[in-house]
Amino acid sequence: MTRRMIFDRVIASAAAVLVAAVLVAPAVSATAPCQTSGTFESWLERFKQEAVAQGISRNAIAAAAPYLVYDQRIVNIDRGQRFFAQSFLQFSDKMLAPYRLTQGAALIKKHADLFARAEKEYGVPAPVIVAFWGLESDFGAGMGKDQAIRSLATLAYDCRRSDMFRGHLFDALRLIERGDLAAAEMIGSWAGELGQTQMMPSEYLKYAVDYDGDGHRNLLRSVPDVVGSTANYLVSLGWRRGEPWLEEVRVPANLPWDQADLAIQHPRSQWARWGVTQRDGKALPADNLPASLLLPMGRLGPAFLAYPNFQTYLKWNASLAYSTTAAYYATRLAGAPPMNRGAPNIPTVTPEEAKELQQMLAQAGYEIGTPDGKIGIATRAAIKQAQLKLGLPADSYPTPELINRMRGMR
Repeated sequence: MTRRMIFDRVIASAAAVLVAAVLVAPAVSATAPCQTSGTFESWLERFKQEAVAQGISRNAIAAAAPYLVYDQRIVNIDRGQRFFAQSFLQFSDKMLAPYRLTQGAALIKKHADLFARAEKEYGVPAPVIVAFWGLESDFGAGMGKDQAIRSLATLAYDCRRSDMFRGHLFDALRLIERGDLAAAEMIGSWAGELGQTQMMPSEYLKYAVDYDGDGHRNLLRSVPDVVGSTANYLVSLGWRRGEPWLEEVRVPANLPWDQADLAIQHPRSQWARWGVTQRDGKALPADNLPASLLLPMGRLGPAFLAYPNFQTYLKWNASLAYSTTAAYYATRLAGAPPMNRGAPNIPTVTPEEAKELQQMLAQAGYEIGTPDGKIGIATRAAIKQAQLKLGLPADSYPTPELINRMRGMR
């Protein structure tokens, strides 16, 4: 499973700005489907000319030429993915099979010296790196089967995210020119991600490090390069040395639910005053470490304090289900017990119901982006405002009750 099958990488500060905009001045947004114009052949010729103008060698372009072709299947996948429409519990249950925990723990032990080196140099603990390693490629066993250059060329030509993928295609050519990978071995995800922690070519070019000292940055086959490069990339996303990322907690029934929001931080001492405790019921440290209360399944489900390092997960992948799963996986590898799953039979909505809810929220004046059935940060912010308006507990979680109440407002 690759981390950007659907979502473009977003920075957490942008997410916070977006949430704030939703809270202050909701507005309707309608995005019409884009239209790709001109032939792929004419586009490709212009792309090659621009690559040369950017200083990319003709030899690198020639090496990539057999794969600079259009593949409609890639566009179909890009337009049709629904994997991240699952709830957090559905997603985490599917992604955190027992073998990923046992194999991850075994790899931490096997490469203890390597991980100790990476933590000393970058400040990123082994469980954090290994959780991404496991989720992204099953520790290198499933890096994808698509030719990356073909995928990138297709998506760069397609209108939906052309500018982003043009940049990645240029940098894929630079990877060839630098000698890290040959064009023929650039096999990865359908979206062009490469390596055991699935980096896009621009990330690979900028953040991959030669951690085994062989003169190349090989994220397909070198475990040291994978570990060092992943740590380096996480630091670029804002990882803070020596700080936690996620902690399971207990929450009281009378919590001010509208404070459970990734855009809101309070010191742990304030959460303690509101009755939030550690998972085992012990008091939280009464310090000033900032944290947000994350309720991925609403007030009836699991509860976590998300620390500033959790924003790194959202920058890695904007899907809340993925980010929370990756962070929780890392806590398990670090020794935390299985989470409390909350009340039995937590109400859930189908992707079709989620899309209907998004459409109703947009019609009511809230900015949620394009309705797609995936409950992201902007949709959760709009849900909270609708819950407040309707007098429901404002935990930002979509429920059939909310949908029925909004249907009645039409």
